[in-house]
Amino acid sequence: MCIDLHTHSIYSDGSSTPAELIEMAVANGLEGLALTDHDTVEGVEEVQRLGKQVGITILTGVEISTTLRQYTLHILGYGIDPSDPGLHQWLLPLQQGRAKRNASILKKLQDLGIAITAEEISKISCCGQTGRPHIARLLIEKGVVDTFDAAFRQYLGRNKLAWESRFSYSASETIDMIHRSGGLAVLAHPGTLDQEMRVQSMVIRELALRGLDGIELYYPSHTRKILKKLKAIAAQNNLIVTGGSDFHGATRPANRLAGDRDQTVCPPYSIIDAILARQNGRNRNPSSLL
Repeated sequence: MCIDLHTHSIYSDGSSTPAELIEMAVANGLEGLALTDHDTVEGVEEVQRLGKQVGITILTGVEISTTLRQYTLHILGYGIDPSDPGLHQWLLPLQQGRAKRNASILKKLQDLGIAITAEEISKISCCGQTGRPHIARLLIEKGVVDTFDAAFRQYLGRNKLAWESRFSYSASETIDMIHRSGGLAVLAHPGTLDQEMRVQSMVIRELALRGLDGIELYYPSHTRKILKKLKAIAAQNNLIVTGGSDFHGATRPANRLAGDRDQTVCPPYSIIDAILARQNGRNRNPSSLL
């Protein structure tokens, strides 16, 4: 049986509600799940409650965009306290940065002659954190582009026509906050940093020195070659390994929830045991949270 520790809902840039996510998890026979929305924990307690009702082990989670020198990284926080006021306060500048970036992107699109409004984006987003995938969806609906990839390739991707950067914390700040909220920090989809795997050893070693707890090993685009190299890097740095589909639903249809017959990712339940063991060891040692 599989688990899936990397999923998104309507509270960030996914298309599924927490209830729909749990329904799909049951249908796919998943034994464990984590909701890891971008820069928010708004849907986590709902997923916890619904997961408990159907007997699925739920890990609390969040995914945070961050930086390490010239690299843009995504760090997953597992086992965090979703009710922690300090975490909510820390996330607020990230959420405000998203809103500021969205306004700038819309202005750039309007200057390009593309009729698009904040009200239209809000209607598509409906709740939670609005991001570039919502804008991409509207560009598709208006016939400006045919696909999400085209929207990012032409307008929304880095240094494209409507590109806009946003506020982010450093990797050290992100890892520290995850630890202060009782969680573990895991580098998401490390294989995407460089398909040739030339920088991962250096980047992951530096992150480990800054307190990183693990890396996401099982991921849809990780080839056997990447998996082999990442396993070795994890062992060298005493890091746990995790895995997930990066499920977004309709906003990224190629990434199906783990357990789906068309999905190649099937992380084992033993990953949850390893996460809980590492988390218990960290939380028994208060100095490790400083």
